[in-house]
Parts: sequence; structure tokens; C-alpha cells
Amino acid sequence: MGGPGPRWTLWAALVGLVAALLVILVWLAGRYEASQVQDKLDVDTAQAAGDIRTALARNLQALQASPPSREGWALEAAQLLRERREWVRIEWRDSALVAVAAVDTPYRAPPFGRLGRENAQADVQLACANARRRGGPAYAASYFLPQPGGLGMEVMELCLPHVVAGQLAGYMVATYSLAEMLTSLVGPQLTRNQEVSFVEADGTRLALHGVAQRGSRIFSSQQLLDLPGNTLVLRMDSWRAAPDLFPNVLTALVTGMSIALAAVLALLGKDTRRRVRVEQDLADALAFRKAMEDSLVTGLRARDLQGRITYVNPAFCQMVGFSAEELMGKSAPAPYWPPELVDEYQKRQAVRLAGQHVPPREGFESVFMRKDGSRFPVLIIEAPLINAQGVQTGWMSAFLDVSEQRRIEELSRASQERLQATARLATVGEMASLLSHELSQPLSAIASYATGSLNLLQGGAVDGIELAMRRIAEQAERAGKVIRSVHDFVRRRDQAREAVAPQALVDAVMPLVGLQARKLGVTVLTRLPEGLPAVLCDRTMVEQVLLNLARNAMQAMDEAGVARPTLTLQVRRCPPAADGGEAWLEFSVADGGPGVPRDIQDRLFTPFFTTKAEGMGLGLSLCRTVVEQHGGLLEFEPNLPQGTVFRFTLPVAGPAGAPGGLPAAALEAA
Repeated sequence: MGGPGPRWTLWAALVGLVAALLVILVWLAGRYEASQVQDKLDVDTAQAAGDIRTALARNLQALQASPPSREGWALEAAQLLRERREWVRIEWRDSALVAVAAVDTPYRAPPFGRLGRENAQADVQLACANARRRGGPAYAASYFLPQPGGLGMEVMELCLPHVVAGQLAGYMVATYSLAEMLTSLVGPQLTRNQEVSFVEADGTRLALHGVAQRGSRIFSSQQLLDLPGNTLVLRMDSWRAAPDLFPNVLTALVTGMSIALAAVLALLGKDTRRRVRVEQDLADALAFRKAMEDSLVTGLRARDLQGRITYVNPAFCQMVGFSAEELMGKSAPAPYWPPELVDEYQKRQAVRLAGQHVPPREGFESVFMRKDGSRFPVLIIEAPLINAQGVQTGWMSAFLDVSEQRRIEELSRASQERLQATARLATVGEMASLLSHELSQPLSAIASYATGSLNLLQGGAVDGIELAMRRIAEQAERAGKVIRSVHDFVRRRDQAREAVAPQALVDAVMPLVGLQARKLGVTVLTRLPEGLPAVLCDRTMVEQVLLNLARNAMQAMDEAGVARPTLTLQVRRCPPAADGGEAWLEFSVADGGPGVPRDIQDRLFTPFFTTKAEGMGLGLSLCRTVVEQHGGLLEFEPNLPQGTVFRFTLPVAGPAGAPGGLPAAALEAA
């Protein structure tokens, strides 16, 4: 092969050739990929601009198809706002630009709720003046609209003249949110890996959408949106790193370079080739190990049997703030041990190195100190370090910085406290709604008895006054019980339950049921067999359930105009359970009304759902909640041949006042 001089000359020529080829390949590949990326970005930007133009044209057609002179314009405008999130407000203004009607988007708080609409009057006047001059729609320049909480959004006004019989009748003004335009009108496939924005001429961003993956190079493309009266600049940015794949045309160059390299290497001697292979294997092993070390976020540390540090990876050095040179060969005390914990850590290390304690597989927590003196918690996982001969030469430890985990746990605890506070506020609202609904019936009864008393006094009859006063007192006491029961019900604690005879529950609601029955001409029938056992319940709440169901039934028959309305209250025993469990009584309220339509059966017990013009939609929902809190079930079924039957169950009170004869202590424990 000759002396070392020609050999090193050959190596230098080979290295130069390879370096030159690689530089050319990388440069060509970068230029090729950059042109490809830029071309694709230009196409995407043009497509996004086309999507926005098409959507704006559709929106304009939708506005023209719903003139404000039509009845129900507000409902149509609300439907348009629900279908098009890019609109935040639609207004109808007369020919003098005075607002006649306006509808805000349901997806956010009223956009002009903070500063009022008057601050944007100049933009509306400019757009409408331009629209009147053009004889068609016109857009105004965008402006920033502040929002509560220190936020805001960039909006743009669209003015559409409304002409009737050749005369200007007014204007329809639609307010666009630029950010929602990007979100709703640009296809998601265009914003998945790119940022799309509206910018001003100097590059200032007005609205932004999409999250691009950051890289070393940025590609940008712009398109102009020429709108009547306004021009927007649509910009799309894409970030890319180094070329991912070489084009096929460059693969041939790589192949040629490989052949040339193989031809040059063939000239080298056997010893040189062997040395190259060994060096290459060693370099690959070192590169693989280095890549593993650099990619880990877990700190690694190795110690020998005397406790001296023999290896640390970059993640561990970054974790504690010391370089590898400062840590290698160090024994106890380690420089990353907090001074106040040195004695404890030395004792723990002595026990570990003596083999007297095997560390737990799931690891244990400790506290380390960075070079700047700050402390941080770590999770340590240790295992014996075994060499190729199966002999233990030390310990290998893995470290995880759990500072972020502890911070997240603290944030979670704070969030739970805020949620609890929110729940308490919601409970206050629930109590207010429930009280307003439940107190309406006893207060109505008090008013009826008071009116009857006044009529008796005016007629000179005093015989019924005492009875009316007693009824008023009973209903006032009932209202107080409702307040106490609803208070306990909202606080979700155990209500004061007692053993009550079914006849007593029915008798308690019959005066109120009878009042409404006489008013509506309803015949009330009760069916209570002899010998029914008492039920364990909150008497006031169960009476309210019976009263709600009876009133709903009578109102349903009255609204349907039933010729001979009949209401049936029935109590019966439920069949005994197969496993010999607790006994139940079934209460049912049956009417001869029109029944429950199929389209509302699934929503009948939904809170705030009602078919009554002045109903709150809480009655049946609260009835079900009360019955379920007693362990029972509220359901309904058709009352053949006509009407509906509502049934609910209550547990029978045992000898000790608990369902099925269980002692009261057992009931509380359950």
C-alpha cells in the first residue's frame, strides 16, 4: 500500500470528495424542498382565500333571503347566528341608520355589552354610506372591540341596503368577527399544521388561527381579499425544519457516491479495512449510547460499591446544575445533598451499600439541592449494577424531577376548592327556584281561604270564619314546613323522616285538591284498602309530590276539555320481592286526559322543561328527585282507555321506624 503519507493523502481526498458531495446534496435538497413547500403554501393560501370569498357570498345571500320586513325576522336572524359563528350581531336599521332591532350571537356574551354600540357608529355609517353609493353591500374597515376580562376581538361591519319598490327602506348590518371567520370559513385541513391570519399592510396581525409546528425555517404567503369597501390581507405561515427526505433525483447521486467510495476503499489494505470496521463499530456504539443519553429526560447515576459516582448522564447534570466533571468520583456527602439532610442521607447510603436493605421497586421520594441552592423533589428508583460476568459492581439509580407533578397537584387542589365554592353558589340558585315553585300552592290556598273569609264577612255569615282561619293557619304552617324541607333537600342531608299512614298523606292534600277539583269540575276518587302499613318518609315533601301530580292531572284534563274529568288517587301494596327484601307501597294518580305525547316522553322529567305557558318546568323533576331520595321510583304509563297514570313507591316503615323493619341505626349506616 505504500507509506503512511500516500495513505493519509488518499483519506484526505476521500473525505474532501464526500464532504463536497454531501454539501451539494444538502443544498440541492434544501432548495428543492423549499420550493415545494412554498408552492404548496401558495396553493393553500389561495384555497383559503377562495373558501372565505365563497362563504362571504353565501352569507350575503342568506341576509338577502331574510328581509327585515318579514314577520319573525328576529327568529330568522337568531337562526342565522346559530348557523354562522363568524357573525356576532345582526341589526335592522331604518333609512336614518337608527337601530330598530338587533340580535346577538348565542355563542358568546353580547359583544357590545361593555362599550355599547354607539362607539362603533362611525364604522356603521361609513359602511352604509358606501353601500348606498354603490347600490349594494359594502364592508367597513375592521376595528378592535374590547371585551370583558381584558380581552377583545377584531370585528368588521357589513351593511346591506334594503330596497322596497325602488325606495330605500333601511339597512341590514352584520358584524363579523375576524377570528371566527378564520376558524369557521377556512378548512381545518389548511390550519392543522399552519397558521392563517388577517394582517395589516405593515404586517400587524389582526386575527390568528391554527398552531404550526415551530422549526428553523419559516414560509409565508399572502392573498388579498378584495371586498366592496374594504380589502383584507390573508396571510398563511408554515414552519419547517431541515429537509425530511431527499428527492429521487438525488438518490442517483448518492448511489454514485457510494460506488466511488467503495472503489476508493477497495484500494486500502486488509489491515486498514479491519481498523475501519473496528473503529466504525466503536463509533456506532458510542453514538448510540450518546443518543440514548441525550434523549433521556430521566437522570441516571451509577455508583461503585464504595459509593463513588462513576457515571452521570446529561439529564442528571441538568437536573442538579453540576457538570459531569464536578460529580465524577464524588462520594458522600454528594454536592447535591441539602446540608440539613446530609446525616440522614449518609445513613441511608451506608445501609444501601451494605446490602442490608433492598430499595422498593416502585422507588422512593427524596429532596435534592441544585447548584444555586434551590431544593426540588425527586423520585429515585435504584437497582443493582451487574457486569457481564454476573457480578455486582455497584448501583444504578434513575431520578425523576417531580416538581411539576407536585405543582399540578397543588393546582388541582385549588381547582377543587373553587369548584366547591361554585357548587355552593349553584345550590343557592337551586333553593330559590325550588322555593318559588313549592310555595306557590300553599300560598294560593291561603289566598283562596282569605278570599272566602272576606266573602263570608260581607254576606254576614260567621259560621265558616273559624274553619277558614284554621285552614289558613294550616296552610301557613305547611308553607313553613315546605321552606324547612326544601332547605334540607337543597343541602343534600337526611330529611327528618317519620312513619306516616297513607290515609294521612292523602287526607292532608285533599282540601287543596278539592278546591281545584270544584273549580275545574273534576270528580276525585280515592282508593285506599284497609290495613295498609305506614310508610317511612318526609311527610311534607311526599304530600307535595301527591299535590303536584294531582294538580298536573286536573290541569291536563281541563286544557283538553274532557267531558267528565275524573281523578283517581290509589294506594296499594307492591308484590313482595323474590329475595325477601323490604316491603313497598305504591301510590298512583290517574286521570282521563289526553295522555303524554310520544315526542316529549323522554324529556318529561328534565329540569326546566314544561309544556305550560307559565310553568317553570321544575315540578316533575323535583317529584322524581324526592321519590328517589326515599329509595323509590317515579314512572308513568297510559291509563287505558284514556289518560295517564303516574306511580311512585315508598318504603314501608318497620317496627323500629326503618324500611323493612331495619333498625334506625342500620338505616343511617347504609
